[in-house]
Amino acid sequence: MKKTFDDDFNLSVIAESGQCFRFNRIDENTYKVVAHGKVLTIKDMGENTFDFDCSSDDFKKIWHKYFDLDTNYSSIRKSVKDNAFLCTCAEQSVGMRILNQDKWEMVVSFIISQRKSIPAIKTSIERLCELCGDKIDDENYAFPTPVQILATPINKLAECGLGYRLPYILEVAEKVNSDLNYFKTLEKINDDEKLLEELKKMKGVGDKVASCIALFGFHRLNFFPKDVWINRALAEHFPKGFDYKIYEPNNGVIQQYIFYAYRNANR
Repeated sequence: MKKTFDDDFNLSVIAESGQCFRFNRIDENTYKVVAHGKVLTIKDMGENTFDFDCSSDDFKKIWHKYFDLDTNYSSIRKSVKDNAFLCTCAEQSVGMRILNQDKWEMVVSFIISQRKSIPAIKTSIERLCELCGDKIDDENYAFPTPVQILATPINKLAECGLGYRLPYILEVAEKVNSDLNYFKTLEKINDDEKLLEELKKMKGVGDKVASCIALFGFHRLNFFPKDVWINRALAEHFPKGFDYKIYEPNNGVIQQYIFYAYRNANR
């Protein structure tokens, strides 16, 4: 099915934004997404029109929310017009959207992400999915549940390149499996600092990983994760400090503009 968008929507920008690890380019204009137990192929037809390889029912039930199509990102992008550096970053990131991703998947993915490059993160995640996730089709596997991870021999999990992160993943899998309302309980926490505090109670989750989980898993758009690229950009362009109050409640979107543009310019 074909969809034409009036708002910002760019497959390449989203795929290279560091927020998703199972969103990959197939060819120049086509991307594949594996999320929520489904596989979606999307082709950029030009003129802000995209061909989604799914039913209209699946688009309404899954992908409309996944791509956060009820949020106007062009208005957020225009909110940085008074800062030259942020304006440049936003212009280079036209089409950015914060995806609505599975909370459990984001917890495990960002625990895995520690001290790994994005290609290495993707490799570990795909190995984990192939090892213990449900088979979707001949090539793709769903992200494994806590039960599936816990049922897999540790020596096999170790082959996924999880390293020192494996005990963290097993412990959080036990935690989530023992409390089926764990994420629902966290979702009810409205205070950002309280949510961050609760997420950091998971072993192996510090400020950066917790902020990523909050932004990309809980869709709390005011969280501003700081990795090496963000810290370098802030030190270079905001030596006196970044005023987060100016961009509330969308600091996380601004963070994505900075990450995407600064990383591309300096790697």
